[in-house]
Amino acid sequence: MTKPGSTWETILKVIKDLGVAHFTLIDPDPIKQTAKDAGQIARFAEKAGSNGIMVGGSTAFGIIEESVEEIKKQVEIPVILFPGNVSGLARSADAVFFMSLLNSRNPYWIIEAQTIAALHIKAYNLDPISMAYLIVHPGGTAGFVGDARLLPRDKPEIALGYSLAGQYMGFQCVYLEAGSGAENAVPLPMIKLVSSKIDVPLVIGGGINTPDQAGAVAAAGADIIIQGTIIERTILGDKGKQLSDTIKAMQQAKKKE
Repeated sequence: MTKPGSTWETILKVIKDLGVAHFTLIDPDPIKQTAKDAGQIARFAEKAGSNGIMVGGSTAFGIIEESVEEIKKQVEIPVILFPGNVSGLARSADAVFFMSLLNSRNPYWIIEAQTIAALHIKAYNLDPISMAYLIVHPGGTAGFVGDARLLPRDKPEIALGYSLAGQYMGFQCVYLEAGSGAENAVPLPMIKLVSSKIDVPLVIGGGINTPDQAGAVAAAGADIIIQGTIIERTILGDKGKQLSDTIKAMQQAKKKE
């Protein structure tokens, strides 16, 4: 049985010790890959230095429980659900990012889905990690599905307002996402401004495809960097070499601060 809060404590220790944490996001979509593939991706990711495995996605369906079980067989690092809806929960995970999409136009993604999911999270004994979830232009599938009022890239003060609101509401972290597979990551000036003003960990994801990009995002102030699409495309071919280089670049960038 997972002790409540223990997963988040583990993550905070990684951030304290290394300066920045890396999470690998795996989409349990049977059109993309099998549960066995998901387990392999997770194993290579852990060996490359990733600090946690996230499982989920905006359109994930079908094999979530099976994928989580296979991943748990392969890794020792935390396995955290990143649910695109209430169907994205699985009993065998360690924790779940309990997200509210604060810049959605639809109250379903702000509180209604969470109300339904809370009962399942309690029954499944998952460790909830509250997250203020904010989608930045272009937003990708997450922005479309979540009916988000996308945060403008050239107005970082708007992102800061939402982020501070999330902190003041009591969320444990803030996640700025540009969208899965986005061509452009969250702008560095936005990351710098938000990270300098909030007092909870800042999570950044979407469009981070190279070690140089990851290093720049870490140097700008990200506490946790999430990669998904690029890892799923490359890791089985290079057995985690590019990911290893990326994580080293992140950590080196933090050491230079």
